[in-house]
Amino acid sequence: MKYRYIPLFLAALSLAFSCTSQEHVLHIVTTGDVHGSWFDEPYVEGQSNKTSLMSVHAWVDSLRNAVGKQNVLLLDAGDCLQGDNAPYYYNYVDTEGEHPFVQFISYMKYDAVAVGNHDIETGHPVYDKVAAQLSAHGIPFMGANAVRSDNGAPYFPTYKVFRRGGYKVAVLGLTNPNMKAWLSEPVWSGIDFKSLIPCAQEWVDRIRVKERPDVMVVLTHSGVGDGDGQVLESQGLDLLQTLKGVDLLVCSHDHRPAVAEKDGCWMIDGGARAGNVGHAVISQPKGQERQMQAEIVRMDKNKVDDAMKAHFRPIFDQVRAFTLQPVGQLAMELRTRDAYSGMCDYLNLIHSVQLGVPDVQLSFAAPLTFDGTVKAGEVIYNDMFTVYPYENQLYVVNLKGSEIKDYLEFSYDRWIRTPGKHVLRINDEPDPRTGAKRWSFEGRTYNFDSAAGLVYTVDVTRPAGSRVQIQSLADGSAFDPDAWYRVAMTSYRASGGGDHLIAGAKLTKEEIEERIVGRYPEIRELVYQYFKEHGTVDAALIGDRALIGEWHFVPEKIADPMIREDMELIF
Repeated sequence: MKYRYIPLFLAALSLAFSCTSQEHVLHIVTTGDVHGSWFDEPYVEGQSNKTSLMSVHAWVDSLRNAVGKQNVLLLDAGDCLQGDNAPYYYNYVDTEGEHPFVQFISYMKYDAVAVGNHDIETGHPVYDKVAAQLSAHGIPFMGANAVRSDNGAPYFPTYKVFRRGGYKVAVLGLTNPNMKAWLSEPVWSGIDFKSLIPCAQEWVDRIRVKERPDVMVVLTHSGVGDGDGQVLESQGLDLLQTLKGVDLLVCSHDHRPAVAEKDGCWMIDGGARAGNVGHAVISQPKGQERQMQAEIVRMDKNKVDDAMKAHFRPIFDQVRAFTLQPVGQLAMELRTRDAYSGMCDYLNLIHSVQLGVPDVQLSFAAPLTFDGTVKAGEVIYNDMFTVYPYENQLYVVNLKGSEIKDYLEFSYDRWIRTPGKHVLRINDEPDPRTGAKRWSFEGRTYNFDSAAGLVYTVDVTRPAGSRVQIQSLADGSAFDPDAWYRVAMTSYRASGGGDHLIAGAKLTKEEIEERIVGRYPEIRELVYQYFKEHGTVDAALIGDRALIGEWHFVPEKIADPMIREDMELIF
């Protein structure tokens, strides 16, 4: 199947913003994976401004002024409520009143929002509240494939019909069907998630019969994918090659800007964090057939709406005050990139925190910030988001020694390869997820788990499945493949995320659930409490080999120089 991909960031497509010679013109503007990028200003002095909803509003407002607000439809494809200091603060700290996300969305006059997996991850108290508050503004928080476990009825609104640009437009909202592979049961309790295929087509057919829309839009929190039908979380191209009766398919989730067209149906994914918007135009010049074009438009971080900034300044100031509160002292610099080449202070901190909960023997952890730094000196709460950007809880899971070994083999195989030109699994390709212009990792670095509480090596010269050699536990006692160990890990991992427990340790989802023996608060909160308890964190405190053990890539004469060269390519 061939798709026509449109180059990103084209010079202006020949899209007429005037209706003078046309009977109908509809502009559809899309965002997705904003992840709390509400403000253009940084919370910490010395950092640079960034694209944000402030930038998006300035662009959309200029479009509305040029073509008429009645000709513009503004949609968001989900992952709104997690990923930045501001949503965290209003999700869990200051929870009174109307959620600021709702205030932003209503101020900007969004028409509809799809539910994302990171929205569900905030938990029922947050997303149920947001859904109700958005509804009060007439804005649906949609997920037609999320159904109630007890009766199969939709949990969220499903679709809405609009009159814009002279068209009757139906917008169907769908969410990511792979939730239960990543998220723990309490956050999605009472909800089941259907695959977008065939659910999307079933809803489209139903809407077309009932509403008879002129324009059919499918707004979904699903990645673009490869179109091979193999990845449940990224069904964009799968939908594009199968959907009938759809004019525009809006995707998100994978932070991968893309535009494609097949048989008159356009797919668009604007990427993440308000860096771009998707822009589709449906027009019908007099006496001609209807036409459609689409593009990705880069936002300008320096062009923002001053009135909007002033309106939301009190919220920004409140988040900034929270962000700047002192947490403790750090005796050395933490660099997350160091985790790709071996043990480092950054991961030693995470492991030490996780090993500090009761009755835990081992810890699994990965670098969750691709390339972040926390400088030595005073640590503020903002640094907690660099150390731990997600709201994952800490879980404790019972695993056999043999399962632990298989888990680690699986993890390192996603991270390294048997040496040829490279040891790290990297490609000479850009990565919009990290901003890499050339060399980038094949996989997602938040899946590069290492272990603490063990002494082991990873032999890069050996084939997959035989690289990890475990010598002992951290205290020197024997490691037994048949013994049981209590292992600390993220709730994401303990829910099957990354497939380490499923494809690596060969456990079923049911077995994983039975093995969970402890649930603790969010790991970021545990890191915060660790700083408050110790005051100053230094390398000796988090580097106690009797607690965290040690591991190395071997043979060092081969691994060390090749990894160093690979790291220079990436960074």
